[in-house]
Amino acid sequence: MDEGAGLAIVVEDVLRSADLSGLSAWIQSQPSWSDFPFLILTQRGGSVERNPLAQRLSQMLGNVGFLERPFHPTTLVSAVRTALRGRSRQYEARERIDEIRRGEALLERRVLERTSELEAANRQLADQITEREKAEHALRQAQRLEAVGQLTSGVAHDFNNLLTVIIGNVEQILKRTEDPSLRKRLSMMAEASHRGAQLTAQMLAFSRRQKLEPRPVNLNETVRSMKDLLQSTIGGTVRILEPELAKDLWPAMIDPTQIELVILNLAINARDAMDVGGTLKIQTANVVGRTPSTPEEPPAGDYVMVSVADDGSGMSDEVLARVFEPFFTTKAVGKGSGLGLSQVYGLAKQSGGAVTIETTIGRGTTIRIFLPRAADNPQTETLPVAPISLTPRPDTTILVVDDDDAVRAVTSGILIDLGYRVIEAGSGGAALDLFDQHPSIRAVVLDFAMPGMNGGEVAREMTARKPGFPILFATGYADLEALAATTEDRIVRKPFDQNDLAGKLSRVLCSMTTVAPVDVR
Repeated sequence: MDEGAGLAIVVEDVLRSADLSGLSAWIQSQPSWSDFPFLILTQRGGSVERNPLAQRLSQMLGNVGFLERPFHPTTLVSAVRTALRGRSRQYEARERIDEIRRGEALLERRVLERTSELEAANRQLADQITEREKAEHALRQAQRLEAVGQLTSGVAHDFNNLLTVIIGNVEQILKRTEDPSLRKRLSMMAEASHRGAQLTAQMLAFSRRQKLEPRPVNLNETVRSMKDLLQSTIGGTVRILEPELAKDLWPAMIDPTQIELVILNLAINARDAMDVGGTLKIQTANVVGRTPSTPEEPPAGDYVMVSVADDGSGMSDEVLARVFEPFFTTKAVGKGSGLGLSQVYGLAKQSGGAVTIETTIGRGTTIRIFLPRAADNPQTETLPVAPISLTPRPDTTILVVDDDDAVRAVTSGILIDLGYRVIEAGSGGAALDLFDQHPSIRAVVLDFAMPGMNGGEVAREMTARKPGFPILFATGYADLEALAATTEDRIVRKPFDQNDLAGKLSRVLCSMTTVAPVDVR
């Protein structure tokens, strides 16, 4: 039976005096599919009804048949075949049960795998939703900053026109009065106007409307050269650690003056975030940017990084979300304009880089600026600049074009005081007519942002008629695309004073025979 018998044929006499406990235990231990068949050969007249042993065996053995002796061979063969068929079907049932169990195991494994896949998909979806929410938040923030930037650029343009009128008239009145009290008040007005001009410059930096002069810069040298300036500006309440400057630092493509202002702004903000005894640290490094994982990170490429770190109070999530907005500040009233970090943001974006902030409440803040790697090394040699005479030649005629009457009047007044003859035009069309009518015009001071024909269109018409003709753009903000190819010596920024205008115009007039036509495409 242990070796796989399909049927047991047992003579009743063997079982009459035998110990059946082992057989009974074997029968009880059968698997659920098995019901082993027994065929008992009894004596004649030993039917179950009259044979107590047969009754006991029937209960103990279970699947049992009785065959009285003597029997016909056919009867025995028939009984054996019937029992073996039944046993064979038990084996078939075992296979089906095993198949079912294997199927159940496979199904359970697949359910577990599918459940695991669904859980992974749910986690991935949750991560994607979180990333999308972060991206949407960053996009809304960027759109808000862009909208604010467009607003500030427009405000700055109009404000610069107003400041031009104020500064120009203050200078005119100062020339015509000797009253000490009046001159003092006028000087206060001039100082306030110049402070307003600095604010508009910061607003334009945020809105990325300022015209930069990027060139290869060694940021290590920039940081070293600012050591004394930083120490004197920050004061003795904060300890400035020795900067960590990367060896073999790549040159960065940036306006050197602007990056100095940015580092100074960040250092001042760091100082204000720390108590007495805090530490400030500046670091530079070469960075190879990969595909950004967050909108704040720079695009893939080579960058030069400069960071300013402090161990101050850190920023909350609410402050961090608004930190680049112009005029947003956590400082006390009168302690800050809220334009420092917005200027940093605007400069980095306009230069093709990025700004990231890492901050922890109570542990400090690290602000990293990523600037594009320059293809060339910084230039160390500078050419001497020839002195320019601010005194015009006799009867030098200048055409002043500006749609703002007050600005045009102030500009003309400054030029007349300098000794120039002035012709005024209030629009692009009128300027072209006067340009054709007065061949004595030697140069044009041209406002860029005008209704109808803007300054770029007027300049194209004039240079088409007289190639190389000297044109000086006067602008409250520089349209980066339209004036991208125009050199800085051909642009005077509003609000300008007499020295600014006189210097730029003298250089334009002195170089009129050597410079190429103004490119305002």
